[in-house]
Amino acid sequence: MTDTSDIPALMAKVGAAARAAAAELAFASAERKHAALIGAADAIRRNHVAIFEANCEDLVYAEAKGISPAMIDRLMLDERRILAIADGLRAVAAQPDPVGQVMAEWDMASGLHIQRVRTPLGVIGVIFESRPNVTADAGALCLKAGNAVILRGGSESFHSSVAIHACMLEGLRQAGLPEAAIQLVPTRDRAAVSEMLRATAYIDVIVPRGGKGLVGLVQAEARVPVFAHLEGICHVYVDRDTDLEKARRVVLNSKTRRPGICGAAECLLIDWRFYTQHGPVLIQDLLDAGVEVRAEGALAKIPGTVKATPEDFGREFLDMVIAAKLVDGVDEAIAHIRHYGSGHTESILTENEATAARFFTRLDSAILLQNASTQFADGGEFGMGGEIGIATGKLHARGPVGAEQLTSFKYLVTGDGTIRP
Repeated sequence: MTDTSDIPALMAKVGAAARAAAAELAFASAERKHAALIGAADAIRRNHVAIFEANCEDLVYAEAKGISPAMIDRLMLDERRILAIADGLRAVAAQPDPVGQVMAEWDMASGLHIQRVRTPLGVIGVIFESRPNVTADAGALCLKAGNAVILRGGSESFHSSVAIHACMLEGLRQAGLPEAAIQLVPTRDRAAVSEMLRATAYIDVIVPRGGKGLVGLVQAEARVPVFAHLEGICHVYVDRDTDLEKARRVVLNSKTRRPGICGAAECLLIDWRFYTQHGPVLIQDLLDAGVEVRAEGALAKIPGTVKATPEDFGREFLDMVIAAKLVDGVDEAIAHIRHYGSGHTESILTENEATAARFFTRLDSAILLQNASTQFADGGEFGMGGEIGIATGKLHARGPVGAEQLTSFKYLVTGDGTIRP
């Protein structure tokens, strides 16, 4: 039984075990890592009833805390979602192993042959809220990239995470890899988070997955480097040259498919010429779907909308709420996004390639889309097998962080008795 009463001692033990495991994982074969992930996927499928029951415990706990319906949706696991976790593990297993890949190589006049090759980061700390599938996603991606990982889930997802983690350990054991490669912090005590943020001796990078409060705390207090996005304030701009039916599908999906994820649209910008031609159809679609539309200007005259306040723009609702306004062309849309956006994901709906190119060139969000839903802001949808998060910073990893982004590189230099004159 793990003693959780002394949090500093507990986290030092966890960190030391992770550091030792990372040293072994750095040279573990691709075949063993693949076997561990397939074994974990099979264990998820075999134990799906136990995972579901654990999740029910978490849902009762979360509802007693008064968590919003969108957050409950993030937390909830049904059979389809549990089987999707297993499929995600298999998808990561099928990805090419990034460790040891030669990124570039060249010869120098001095006689040196130089290679830049991918190498693991070491130990990654993942601090997350609500979504228990992160236990599997983060564990799998870190393992694939040869990293050990320390997972600290939210208090509301504790039982679900424990059940999923047990399956990850089963995969590691079957493959003969150290169980400390994927560790789950065995306590809800928030002091464990503080210890992780200060653990420069053990952890090489922290990845927070959660709301603004969590990510802001991590960025403010961490002494360990952080991959993070503060908010997912995603915009959809409907251009004057948009196909109406495409626009109706994409706008509705961007907001309503899963309103509680970071890739959900939070602001709809409509070119006034489009609105003059087609009227309030996009706003009405959202209203009919149960979305609260906080509208500015002429859009606020549409029956059923709520008049927007200045605070509604640049806000991450994570719920069935969206801000909306009319703009005068793509440049005004760009200016709005630059002012209110968080650098996460923006979509332009247009059939005009020159307008789309201007949108792509003049915005610098991590993900820019044309004629596609913002809900595609996901590593799995990018062919990465999964993601550990969406990074909106500009150093090292950016956008969906998959296995390849969880590596660094080193230089391998060979000579033949070569000396420098």
